[in-house]
Amino acid sequence: MRNLSGDHTVEFVLVDFPTSPPLQLLLFALFLVIFLLTLLENALIVSTIWLTPSLHRPMFFFLGHLSFLELWYINVTVPRLLGAFLTQEHRVSYVGCMTQLYFFIALACTECVLLAVMAYDRYLAICEPLRYPSLMPFSMATRLAASSWGSGFFSSMMKLLFISRLSYCGSNIINHFFCDISPLLNLTCSNKEQAELVDFLLALVMILLPLTAVVSSYAAIIATILRIPTAQGRHKAFSTCASHMAVVVIYYSSTLFTYARPRAIYTFNHNKVISVLYTVIVPFLNPAIYCLRNKEVKDALRKTVLGRCPCSRDIPD
Repeated sequence: MRNLSGDHTVEFVLVDFPTSPPLQLLLFALFLVIFLLTLLENALIVSTIWLTPSLHRPMFFFLGHLSFLELWYINVTVPRLLGAFLTQEHRVSYVGCMTQLYFFIALACTECVLLAVMAYDRYLAICEPLRYPSLMPFSMATRLAASSWGSGFFSSMMKLLFISRLSYCGSNIINHFFCDISPLLNLTCSNKEQAELVDFLLALVMILLPLTAVVSSYAAIIATILRIPTAQGRHKAFSTCASHMAVVVIYYSSTLFTYARPRAIYTFNHNKVISVLYTVIVPFLNPAIYCLRNKEVKDALRKTVLGRCPCSRDIPD
């Protein structure tokens, strides 16, 4: 649809997954179950950390922020994904598309920075255990969490400022299940070089810099782990780091593939699949990787869900 002057697009058509109806229903059911489980996991973790005084420490403070972010993130993206399996196309207004894009970018950038903050926190706890209380007081943790949210939303605002200034007067069909940067850049009929450059530079800052911090932190952690005298201690520490790094690799590699490129992308079928990784799979895995492997969180979750029933058994490590 165009406005009355016929110059600018006022709504976009999102092209969903063109698969057979039986497969669409199967995928819809699968992702609906994942969506509900992710909601339950993260809601339980947020409420447990909030209600358990013993978990009011920087490490769990960051975990609570991550779970809260995942709750918001999947509520922005997954309902649109579920709708993509029920219809062949979906119409969204220009304002609705820009709003969706703003929150999606903001939450994605916030998660990039927050994962780096969490890696730095683990580095201090493992490599500087004696100085950790003075290096990471709760006031510092609060400032780092606030900086993660602030930088993510500021970065999104800057990207949207340049994208929203572009004119859309040609095709209004977006080959994606939600409004994303590259599909919008491909539809513009104005000069997009400045918007592409800003998008690329901000993607480098908000993805590559946090990724460098994550890699540096875990490299130092691994070097410290190698000096642990017992094989059992090394194995337990390595298993925890490996699971954390698995999530980091999936999230950062998929976001780098999608956003850290200076040119708009002209084929999107692979992008749809990759988008599912960081919009559905990573939020589903994060609670299990970061929280459910931690004994303190598991004990607190057991008390929250099951109460203090004397017959209840501890959740195994």
